[in-house]
Amino acid sequence: MAREPRKPAPERLEPVGGGKERARALIAKAWQARYEALQTPPTGETAFGAVMARVEADLVRACEMCKQAGAKQELSLALGKLGHVASDLDRPDKARTLFEESVAVAREAGDPLRLAHAVRHLGQVNHRLGRLESAQRCLAEALDLYDQAGTAHPLDHANALRPMAVLREETGDVEGARLMWRRAAQLYRSAGVDEGVRECEAHLSDLDGG
Repeated sequence: MAREPRKPAPERLEPVGGGKERARALIAKAWQARYEALQTPPTGETAFGAVMARVEADLVRACEMCKQAGAKQELSLALGKLGHVASDLDRPDKARTLFEESVAVAREAGDPLRLAHAVRHLGQVNHRLGRLESAQRCLAEALDLYDQAGTAHPLDHANALRPMAVLREETGDVEGARLMWRRAAQLYRSAGVDEGVRECEAHLSDLDGG
């Protein structure tokens, strides 16, 4: 399945104090390195693997710093990013474990949007692993959290609707898929993500027999 549309730049992290600040800076550094490696991959599989190994090491270190600082939101973030690295390296089972840990910590942190992001990514990796019921539960929870919060970035919300739409298509729920694709298209449009709008419209055309 194609990658979900991305924000135009890596996630920005707000500065905070003490150990949290150092952990966030390390997470930002690692995420920037991953972003650059994916945008302009180094020549050769070995070189790419070396970059991702450094990214992984920085994120593991950030996790330890977060634990020491009692920074649960940042720990959930770092664990989730480790899950993305595992997915990048085609290790979906490891990614699932990391996303499960990210979700558990996000629940403890009590941040609805952090939890929405974490459970959304867990749903996507469950989908990749063929765990369709688990994927649907996760994505439904993520969508509920985004709806309730009302403050999510439209791209984040759209990127939760997108895998649910795909899942609905795969399970034969055509009307449900149409609803998801329409909502996602509106949000991608409001976020200015033309790639996402085109994908939604293509799926809607296929569902309508076009």
